[in-house]
Amino acid sequence: MHVIHLSVECFPLAKVGGLADVVGALPRYQRKFGVDAWVVSPFYDKPFTKERQFQLVHGGTFTQGAETLAYEVLKEENDPLGFPLYLIRIPGKLDREEVYCYPDEAEQWIAFQHAFLRWISDTAIVPDVVNCHDHHVGLVPFLMKHATDFNHLADVKTLFTIHNGQYQGWMTWDKGSLLPAFDTWKWGLLDWDGLINPFAAAVKCCDAFSTVSEGYLKELFVQANGLERLFQMEADRGFGIINGIDDAYWNPELDTQIPKKYKKSSVKSGKKSNKKEFCDAAALDSNLPLLAFIGRFAQEKGADLLPDIITHIFSTLEDKICIFILGSGDEAVEEALQELQDRYPQRLATFIGYNEQLAHQVYAAADLLLMPSRVEPCGLNQLYAMKYGTVPVVHAVGGLKDTVIDVAAASGYGFLFQAPEAEAAAQSVVRAVETLKDPSVLQKIRQKAMSLDFSWDKSANKYIQLYDQL
Repeated sequence: MHVIHLSVECFPLAKVGGLADVVGALPRYQRKFGVDAWVVSPFYDKPFTKERQFQLVHGGTFTQGAETLAYEVLKEENDPLGFPLYLIRIPGKLDREEVYCYPDEAEQWIAFQHAFLRWISDTAIVPDVVNCHDHHVGLVPFLMKHATDFNHLADVKTLFTIHNGQYQGWMTWDKGSLLPAFDTWKWGLLDWDGLINPFAAAVKCCDAFSTVSEGYLKELFVQANGLERLFQMEADRGFGIINGIDDAYWNPELDTQIPKKYKKSSVKSGKKSNKKEFCDAAALDSNLPLLAFIGRFAQEKGADLLPDIITHIFSTLEDKICIFILGSGDEAVEEALQELQDRYPQRLATFIGYNEQLAHQVYAAADLLLMPSRVEPCGLNQLYAMKYGTVPVVHAVGGLKDTVIDVAAASGYGFLFQAPEAEAAAQSVVRAVETLKDPSVLQKIRQKAMSLDFSWDKSANKYIQLYDQL
């Protein structure tokens, strides 16, 4: 079976969020089970592309509105990711440093999708399945069925995988002239509430859609940023498949990015050693419980709650806890955290930005990981944390609710709170600190969390079963 994963993020080529981690791992695990899985992404002017050799495998031109665009398809020569990686370069559009935040983003993603279809059409590549990831490539299922130049691909099956339904790629109808020529009788498949909505178009036109957890699939029926009715109508084509993690990369026993490697049987000494070195560098007290947050400072992640959560925690626990924050985004959150760090210099440390090695070190050092997300389709941070014996404290939503069981249950290994509110989150942190101050309880919960299997093997097989079904 030949499957092409189409995505604008892929780790380590370009990473903004969990989408990159999924696309950078899932195809490799699928290849273990005999699937000829490729990844096709835009070309970025990043260290990954500068440090590797690429072979030009195809080139051509196409018209986008009043422009004639030239494109190249480049293949990484040595397959370091464990799967064939193809990058589409379009001078002036798909050759930039960043993934997002450009004013002509709609034009970029239309060009990416058009060039992809032009390439596989011109070279007679006919995959069994095109797995489209998120709205950036959401027009592909429509174009394969209804675009004049590409409807010979109508029988190729499409799976639309939803990593985050909050972002839908809305564009006004004046952008319609930029699309490849299509059957205009089908314009309604592109439309939602008077706008071209690539996300909605994908749900309407794909052969099936998947979400990255079963819990998130259920939530989309009642909270989908305006598309609740669509999901209710198309419910029979929806599937929930929990994300996995790359346990060769996120594994304290193998991790070369942390000072001290450890495994389940040595988690106590391993985490103590990593915590001591980390806290010394961050000017925090390694003898106190260490709570961490890693993520974007975005409302959906509950990051706007962080200042109030921290204030509540310190007012209750006083000098009984340290906190480390790794992330960036909302400037108001960044400023508020800096003010709190100035107020509590020995209890709170922040790193504004993202650093992959530092993230590994945080997971290895921290006792607790906080995730106050309002929306969390799957969540990977809690899975990474548990692999490193770090106990999650999470809002019971989406994939967090699917993957974390509260310690109140006999089989539990984490702490859940039911409302995305600062006081509720802080109370759960306090409950966690009080519960885990017993070393034997802490050790038991750590080992239970580290024993869980969230590897990609199970999830990759579920995707393959769905491909077979299509």
